[in-house]
Amino acid sequence: MNIFTNYKIKLIDFFKVLEKNKLIKLPEKLDNFSVEIPKIKTHGDLSTNAPMIFAKENNLSPVELAAIIKKHLDSKFKEIIKIEVAKPGFLNFFFNKDFWYNFLKATDINFGKSDNFVPKKILIEYVSANPTGPLHVGHCRGAVFGDILANLLSFVGNKVVKEYYINDYGNQINQFVKSVYYRILEIKNKTLFPEDQDLYPGEYVIDIAKNILKKNNLSNFENYNLIFNDLKKVCIEEAMNLIKNDLKQLGIVHNNFISENDIVNQNLVERALDILKKKNYVYEGILAKPKGNEVDDWEPRKQILFQSTKFGDDSDRALKKSDGTWTYFANDVAYHLNKIDRKFDLLINVLGADHAGYLKRQASCVSALSENQQQMISKVCQLVKLFKSGNQLKMSKRAGDFITASDLINEVGKDSVRFMMIYRSNDSQLDFDFDLVTDHSKENPVFYVQYAHARICSLFRKTKYEISNEKKLNLSFLNQEIEIDIIKKIAEWPKCLELSAYHLEPHRVPFYLYELASLFHTYWNSGNENDNLKILNENNPEIQSARLFLIKKIQLVIKTGLDILNVTAPVEM
Repeated sequence: MNIFTNYKIKLIDFFKVLEKNKLIKLPEKLDNFSVEIPKIKTHGDLSTNAPMIFAKENNLSPVELAAIIKKHLDSKFKEIIKIEVAKPGFLNFFFNKDFWYNFLKATDINFGKSDNFVPKKILIEYVSANPTGPLHVGHCRGAVFGDILANLLSFVGNKVVKEYYINDYGNQINQFVKSVYYRILEIKNKTLFPEDQDLYPGEYVIDIAKNILKKNNLSNFENYNLIFNDLKKVCIEEAMNLIKNDLKQLGIVHNNFISENDIVNQNLVERALDILKKKNYVYEGILAKPKGNEVDDWEPRKQILFQSTKFGDDSDRALKKSDGTWTYFANDVAYHLNKIDRKFDLLINVLGADHAGYLKRQASCVSALSENQQQMISKVCQLVKLFKSGNQLKMSKRAGDFITASDLINEVGKDSVRFMMIYRSNDSQLDFDFDLVTDHSKENPVFYVQYAHARICSLFRKTKYEISNEKKLNLSFLNQEIEIDIIKKIAEWPKCLELSAYHLEPHRVPFYLYELASLFHTYWNSGNENDNLKILNENNPEIQSARLFLIKKIQLVIKTGLDILNVTAPVEM
């Protein structure tokens, strides 16, 4: 039950009646106006900017048009006790309290879900870290963002598939396999690990080597070339086990794992190239020299190129290297053809900050392969900076000196990682402060929200509260300003979910939960200062029942929100 959507529909119907009676003129696109709760409390319960949107069509100032609409809107809805015109052209509506009481009674277990939602089949690809070791903190933000976005889109009614793309093809994998091989020789033959900056020297590589030797799946380590393919397979399997374990600790389970190596071996690259050739989007040419820093080893050479500039990219993209092998982008094109073949309504890619340059080329290949029929959206998660005791922590994966996702979870807990990684927009850099997320205060958002839920549960345990007969409830006892404010905040929940899902911005959810939790804690604390505001009132069971009913609805929203985040809703703390 979204009161904003409901009143927008009511206003549209009302505006159409005014137009039919030749009192106003309406633009062709009628739903561009907003209905929202004003930022300033004295400006009413709901506000619309419709007069500003329609003013030009009527050759009137927004204030003049607002006055005309107000004149005919007065007394139209019995729940509206007053309408004000506010500059530069708003209509502010004031509801009677019965409206809010009826709204509160109408909320149920499905509160937040849309009644008029058309579900989509959506594929979200996220994490997709190279299988060269465990997840590090840099992967956590995209992993949590993608997972919570999937939960959010599922909650509002979509069919969502969560996918991980395993980059198990190419030079990085070869260097990783070689690193494990040298560690195996180090263990078996006591040979020194080479000093090569391209290799992976981390301790986890030693553990992988030990696991491979322990399982005794391979033998004859004297000839690297002969053993390479079998060794590569078990190395990737070991690395993916590490990654899947890290994801499990984060509360993340993917539906699909798609192998880049399989994409190549199934000749999907050739098939994608044939499709692009038939559409005349492929040619043989020479790319311009890269801009910026001088490239010493650059030389002009003919390559097979994709005309991605036809679809908004900055330059055309190479599909084959000079040695005749496919480029990483060519494999990516094939993978996106695979996605298109599976016929999703929407493809969502969640990328790290270091992959921001891939956005246009990925979008270009999807547009070319689908003839602009497949919708795809990419979301980039900016960098995470870790702070502890006021100092920033540095890390380097290739050097083997990095903080793993597992390290982070073990220190602050899964709930704190998931909540805080999503607490800011993915477009903004995130500072993750160890001291803050372990602090039991209002400054720690995840603690404050969870504490609100636990406090509410403690009240229900104490009173053994049950909603037995809502018809006997007298919600008119909820007449304090803070109580009406809480009801209004609860009313914003469906809109929060709608905007979060529409804009693919799940950070709105934890931010909203923190605001609702803050109102609850204020309500709780006001009872400590004024006996008349105590939630539990043994002298007046009707007041107590009304207030417990109110906080039951707060609990419903907080629990729903935490479930979307896959963060624990504790019953005690």
